Amino acid sequence: MSQDDLKKAAAEAALVHVRDGMRLGLGTGSTARPFVDAVGRLVAEGLNVVCVPTSEATAEQARGLNIPLSTLDETPHLDVTVDGADELDSQLRLIKGGGGALLREKIVASASAEMVVIADSSKRVDMLGAFALPIEVVQFGAQVTAGKVVGILNELSLRPDVRQRQGASGPFITDGGNFIYDCHLEQLPNPEELALALQAQTGVVEHGLFIGLAARAYVASAEGVEELVA
Repeated sequence: MSQDDLKKAAAEAALVHVRDGMRLGLGTGSTARPFVDAVGRLVAEGLNVVCVPTSEATAEQARGLNIPLSTLDETPHLDVTVDGADELDSQLRLIKGGGGALLREKIVASASAEMVVIADSSKRVDMLGAFALPIEVVQFGAQVTAGKVVGILNELSLRPDVRQRQGASGPFITDGGNFIYDCHLEQLPNPEELALALQAQTGVVEHGLFIGLAARAYVASAEGVEELVA
């Protein structure tokens, strides 16, 4: 099976959580995309749902599929959010944000009764950190904030290589108008400690550590789809 096939298998498995009348959070990224396609198929067959997208890209995809959309202001309590992950460990701690939507993804996940993760088996790791951890910062004083982040990482002996994310024509800018710095760490033995330190840093809008949010995950491999529960 190709990686795309595995992503589709995980997405299809998560459909068990979609029921008529639900309020759904729609994730962002290459694994969330087939899930949005699947929801669009069910909507075309008569499913009645209201969805909140986690990015402008997902909103555009959903509109093209005639999926009814809302905002968190209009629909502040969601039943379930289904989203991908860049890494997940056995405790369903995640690194997310490779696509740059980490802030909205975390807001939507936090507004949901349950977060369900879909992934192919390459995203499952024994220890987080091989995938670069994205940190979203406000544009004003961004380099100063990035320097403070490097200091935090050094204090935690994480030996960081921190790089500002670039887009096609300059610095990458998120849907919220912020910059992203990607922190290449290799290993992250205590993600909770780092998450707390980053949350306390002025100028940091959000980080890509999703801890205590995912309730279950569907991880697809050549052997099938495995369900993991936190």
